[in-house]
Amino acid sequence: MSENKGFELGTIGALGLSVVSSVSIVICNKALISSLGFTFATTLTSWHLLVTFCSLHVALWMKFFEHKPFDAKAVIGFGILNGISIGLLNLSLGFNSVGFYQMTKLAIIPCTVLLETLFFRKKFSRSIQLSLTILLMGVGIATVTDMQLNTLGSILSFLAVLTTCIAQIMTNTIQKKYKVSSTQLLYQSCPYQALTLFVSGPFLDWFLTSQNVFAFKYTPQVLVFIVLSCLISVSVNFSTFLVIGKTSPVTYQVLGHLKTCLVLAFGYVLLHDPFSWRNILGILVALVGMVLYSYLCTRESQQKTTDASAQSSSQAKEGEAEALINIENGTGILADAAVPMAPVWSSNKDLHA
Repeated sequence: MSENKGFELGTIGALGLSVVSSVSIVICNKALISSLGFTFATTLTSWHLLVTFCSLHVALWMKFFEHKPFDAKAVIGFGILNGISIGLLNLSLGFNSVGFYQMTKLAIIPCTVLLETLFFRKKFSRSIQLSLTILLMGVGIATVTDMQLNTLGSILSFLAVLTTCIAQIMTNTIQKKYKVSSTQLLYQSCPYQALTLFVSGPFLDWFLTSQNVFAFKYTPQVLVFIVLSCLISVSVNFSTFLVIGKTSPVTYQVLGHLKTCLVLAFGYVLLHDPFSWRNILGILVALVGMVLYSYLCTRESQQKTTDASAQSSSQAKEGEAEALINIENGTGILADAAVPMAPVWSSNKDLHA
């Protein structure tokens, strides 16, 4: 019971850290990009990952966690795939309207559900599916405005969704398969993610913005916001791996949409972004879906725990009953025998008893 409570507290802490750090970095990056004109998102992400790796290396040196090497091919493939997915998401935003890009992000949940159902035989109840549908409808109402389609943008969006889903599913499965913590996995995969984006970032940013990141005028104010963004990113990257490892890729995406709603609200309150009744309605519908999803997940988790404990107790009772039957049979043989005989041991039964 105490282990379950500790796990629940750890999960709540991971979810809270993810929400706070993600909303903070969005507000920081919005000021950096919109107000200060630093539009090099992919390159900035590579710097985030480099700072995260350096921070984790210091934490390893201070013995905050242990280095646990495992399958090198899995780590390299996972790191490169994560880097590619980030680059494709940025390209998707560059070649599509904002509304279509938001639809791309919404498509990640159903795609993840489909992949986990087909390849991992994971079952999602109708109630869970309904709550996810309500959530996606709400976020769609709040965020999707214009819908302009083009062939290249659609292909990039499809690839972005597919690689993001696979990368997030791998984050969960690798931690469980190799029994590594989120910190250990992040520490080992970070260099490959950072290298992928560090090499491709300047080219992608130039392709999308027609500006050279190395020719940009770095004022003290820009540098302060870049450093602040990189520091917050350590928490963002750590909490992302932590949440997916403790829950599931679908739950992480649900959390991501909660962050979207919070960012809209904070943008209206702090930055005075335009806000309409449609945004309010969408956020309220999305919150209903999130609350329903959280409630159903908690209920199903408790049901599984109850079923598992009931099954283990019934197996224990069956074992005790079998031991009693064995004893009764043994005494019956001794009582009926005219001459005392050495008991005949049944090795399998005795081991079970």
